[in-house]
Formats: sequence, structure tokens, C-alpha cells
Amino acid sequence: MKIGAHVSTAGGIGKAVGRGQEIGCEAIQIFGSSPQSWAFKPVPGEQIESFKQGLADAGIGAVFLHAIYLINLGTPNPESLKKGIDSLIKYLDLAASLGAHGVIFHPGSHGGRGYEAVLPQAVDAIKEVLDSAPDGPCLAVENMAGMGQHIGAKFDELGGILEAVDSPRLKICLDTQHSFAAGYDLTNPAGIQAMLDELDAGPGSANVAAVHANDSKRVCGSGVDRHDNIGDGFIGGAGFAAIMANPAFADVPFLLEVPGFEGNGPDQQNIDILKEIRQQAGLSA
Repeated sequence: MKIGAHVSTAGGIGKAVGRGQEIGCEAIQIFGSSPQSWAFKPVPGEQIESFKQGLADAGIGAVFLHAIYLINLGTPNPESLKKGIDSLIKYLDLAASLGAHGVIFHPGSHGGRGYEAVLPQAVDAIKEVLDSAPDGPCLAVENMAGMGQHIGAKFDELGGILEAVDSPRLKICLDTQHSFAAGYDLTNPAGIQAMLDELDAGPGSANVAAVHANDSKRVCGSGVDRHDNIGDGFIGGAGFAAIMANPAFADVPFLLEVPGFEGNGPDQQNIDILKEIRQQAGLSA
């Protein structure tokens, strides 16, 4: 179980490794471009080599890219859908160049049309992405918090997508705060097992490629996407102890997307809290 965080690539992608190392990361997540823009600039070869050498030197064992936030596989706009598909292909290309494990993305919103109405479009889009991208990195669809008209707030919806795409390269990223906001009680072992039972009935817990480890500023079932530092939110330290102790997550990297105790994003204190919980659970890195 590798523990890490989302880290900045400001100043060049190669600098992300050092930032992760500074806070004790064993795994990292990065953006490959501005998350709020369609623009994508190819990463120079020397930066890619610097990044890969930095990973080797630091001993960081898992790398994921997080796709931009503009992607919406449920959009009724063909131009926006095409831009989303192209963006995911570019990100998978970059992931392959970097030796990353995969690309995590938000599936978007059905815009009031309903999940069943947009499912064929989302499935066709994902198939096009996987057919056009190089072999290697997985594509991991993230569960959502249930705010508005999200696709994939419930695991049966993600299961429907994975079943229809039918590719071993399509995985899921489980966000703890999103799960909690969507009504899954992660504060105790029974609630976590209930979530896993639903997960196994849908996409399957074996298809979890990564966990976004985030506490919640809002109560269970709020439908609100608001991350908190580990132990400061409504999931709490006991909740994370129960999550990490569950055998389903023993070999899955945990990636922090928290505000940080000083408000500067994921930090060593959050990393250390998760490492201590891991140690108490008798798990190894």
C-alpha cells in the first residue's frame, strides 16, 4: 500500500518528483496540463527523462495523471465530447511516455437526461480513447460525490460502464470523500464492507486502481464535494483506520487530495497520519 499525494508540476514536470519526495510520498499524482483548460502542450523529451530518472532515484513506486476537469462524457455537445476524447488520448500518451500507471478522470454529468440516456455515448467515447491510446497505462473512472447530475456517484453506474466497455484497461479510482458524500458510511468496518459489497456487485473491488484519500467537510450523504484533512472531517481517523485495514485495499495506492494543515495542499503531516494508520494495521509500503 503506497501512500502519496497530488503534487504540483509548476516549473516543469520533472520538479513534481522532488515535491513529492519532500513530503514523504511513495506515490504521486500530477496534472499533465492546466486542469481548467483544453490547451495541451507536449512535454519536452528532456523533462520526461528527468521525471523518470527522478522517480527511480526517489524510489516512488506509483504514478497517476489526473485528467482535466472539463471532460464530460455525458455532454450533448459533440464538439465538447470530441475535445474530451482527444484530451484523454493525449493524457494516456503522456502517461505511457512517463511510465505512469494510469490516468484518472471524472466522467461528468448527464445534464438531466439521466444515466441510462448517456451511457451509450460514454461507453463509445471510452472505447475510442482506449483504441486510440498506446498500450500500458490504465484509464480509471472516478466515483463522484452526487452533486447535481453526476455520472458515477453510485457503484452500479460505474459497473455498467465497465461492463459495457469490457476492457481490462478500464479501472476505477475510489475517492473516499466522494463515496461518503454519495451516502456510503465509511466511518466503521460494517459501512465500508457494505460499500465493498455494492462495489463487487458492480465494477468489482479488484478493479480499484487507486484511492483518493480525502476526509470530508460535510456529513455522509450530503452530495457535496468538499475535502478535508485526514482526521479533521466527518470520516475521521477511525474511519481511515477501518478503510486501510480492509484487505480489499492492501495493494492499492492511497493518494491525498486534501487542503493541507496550512492550506497549501497535501503535506507531510497528512502523509504521516496515513503512514501511522498503515503501520497500526500491520501493512507494508
